[in-house]
Amino acid sequence: MSNTTDKLVIAGREFSSRLMVGTGKYASNEQMVRAIEASGAEIITVAVRRVNITDRTKESLLDFIDTKKYTLLPNTAGCYTADDAVRTCRLAREAGMSDMVKLEVLGDENTLFPDNEELLKAARILVKEGFTVLPYTSDDPIVCKKLEEIGCAAVMPLGAPIGSGLGIRNPYNIRIILDTVKVPVIVDAGVGTASDAAIAMELGVDGVLMNTGIAGAKDPIAMAEAMNLAVRAGRLAYRAGRIPKKLYATASSPIEGMIG
Repeated sequence: MSNTTDKLVIAGREFSSRLMVGTGKYASNEQMVRAIEASGAEIITVAVRRVNITDRTKESLLDFIDTKKYTLLPNTAGCYTADDAVRTCRLAREAGMSDMVKLEVLGDENTLFPDNEELLKAARILVKEGFTVLPYTSDDPIVCKKLEEIGCAAVMPLGAPIGSGLGIRNPYNIRIILDTVKVPVIVDAGVGTASDAAIAMELGVDGVLMNTGIAGAKDPIAMAEAMNLAVRAGRLAYRAGRIPKKLYATASSPIEGMIG
């Protein structure tokens, strides 16, 4: 199935690309722009705290992003309380960035795991205020179901700790989440290389969000293209349906009916 007919749909909005990318950790803004282009992504996440939105006379990260071409997804990176995260989202909306937000409420500086209690609290407030909320969460099916019930437009369980590059550490939880919720499931964090992205998509998730896996590569532009291809290949493989795994061989050419 081509990606012209197989769309990612979030809160009624359609996207051809199932890869979302971040804007941090690049050697330069110019390198970031080239990597985003190579990734084929349409949704670009931006840490609100990294954007100069108070003094438009000074250079801003947003000066390098074509907002007519890309959908901005402001995120609350660096927030450790629900109040701080909600305030950050309100600031992003007031600055005209977007009302679709990636909600992060962290609980620990070393692991950057989410504080699910504060996350749920912030999600309730933001949904009531009309935000389209995409929450970064642990790979916990119960929490993901609660986020869906609150009204979040998607859930974004981690594949592994942020920036770790460890890949999908618990594919079984991801599968349970896919069975538990009906909103899009987007793997966020932990993807280190193209095979990680393909594995995530082959599980049946709706998309993958990454930053460090591209920006931290030796050649970010080439890795962005690799991730683009991997997400597309993984999605196509999932739709195609893999053969079942077997312990013993099955001949590729059947011998029945052969003339001796």
